Amino acid sequence: MTPLEFDANHLWHPYTNIANPGPMHLITEAEGVWLTRDDGTKMIDAMSSWWCAIHGHRHPALIAAMQAQLDQMPHVMFGGLTHTPAIELGRKLVDLLPDGLDRIFYSDSGSVAIEVALKMAVQYQMAQNRTQRTEFATIRGGYHGDTWKAMSVCDPVNGMHGLFRGALSIQHFLSRPKIRFEEDWSEDDDTNGLNELKKLLSEQGDKIAGLILEPVVQGAGGMYFYHPEWLRRAHALCREHDVLVIFDEIATGFGRTGKLFAMDHAGVVPDILCLGKALTGGHITLATTITSRNVAHRIGQSEAGVLMHGPTYMANPLACAAACASLDQISSRDWQGEVQSIADQLTQELAAARTLPGVADVRVLGAIGVIEMTSPVDPSVAHQLAPETGVWLRPFARNVYCMPPYVISSDELSRVTQTMVSLARGHS
Repeated sequence: MTPLEFDANHLWHPYTNIANPGPMHLITEAEGVWLTRDDGTKMIDAMSSWWCAIHGHRHPALIAAMQAQLDQMPHVMFGGLTHTPAIELGRKLVDLLPDGLDRIFYSDSGSVAIEVALKMAVQYQMAQNRTQRTEFATIRGGYHGDTWKAMSVCDPVNGMHGLFRGALSIQHFLSRPKIRFEEDWSEDDDTNGLNELKKLLSEQGDKIAGLILEPVVQGAGGMYFYHPEWLRRAHALCREHDVLVIFDEIATGFGRTGKLFAMDHAGVVPDILCLGKALTGGHITLATTITSRNVAHRIGQSEAGVLMHGPTYMANPLACAAACASLDQISSRDWQGEVQSIADQLTQELAAARTLPGVADVRVLGAIGVIEMTSPVDPSVAHQLAPETGVWLRPFARNVYCMPPYVISSDELSRVTQTMVSLARGHS
């Protein structure tokens, strides 16, 4: 049995029917923006391997940091013990983040970081004898991960977990912000969509522990970019009701939207922030949930006295070393210039898709380019064409999109945009 035959018969890939998995590529090497298949053909990783490999694959500085840490200490439990990589990563994160976000909880995946954030919010409220505050508010079109509680705050109808809506905790879903990122803000609360939030907080705020959002960019929920002013106003409303604000920046953190963090477009600081994906430059899994001294100390006054969570691989030294090296790259390289160049080129070259039949919208924000179609796109078409086009794309729902590594060259990016436009033309 060949490796691909074994894979098809035994390995279950994400969001795949195991009885009919579709085309699969056996990757033997990854370097820079390129993936190499077992037959030697190469493909540009236009997805940054699900948005995390911002510096490209096998970056020398990250590899060196991980190898050095591997020689010293691959892992040690974080309960009652600590180590230099976790401390150094904490220092770097505190230096990068706004004042007030300085209590750091490490975990091993983005979904778990969300679970931790939701626990934090509930324990914070319980510590103040608000035991009825166990529910959450969010906006439709959101995606926050695949674990159980995280699924409950994903879009319940059109989201990836709509199948489970009858089994999940019922949460409060608001309409997604109506005004898009590039549009003019309206002060009319019916037009901007804030009246829904005002009504919810006024009538049921005493049941709600927190409001969780992907700031500015909804990722897997449709690549929707909404106006930063909505965040500012929502943040202020939550403050009035002592509802904690949780920002999920797992997909957008570390420069993807053109700002270091997507929340920087709005100039607001949440009570709890979740980071992951690009935290380690895509070289190993790591995530973190970061909060304020006030929230952390309140949790310490709760009935349990501690935050009730503790992953086995929490603060894995190998992952912390990779994250330190990745943040050093962000500090030393002109990532802003790289992302701006990508944005400019995406804007110019994806414009050709606007006039194609079947195209609903073309939009760009930072190093994110989207061609939205009027009907669902079959991802298997892009997968089958990838060796021929030399570009790895993974469309979903109605979107043909890219999130390339920041180190991609202009020629490589042109190859990506040409493939995206070609896919849109073929779909229409």
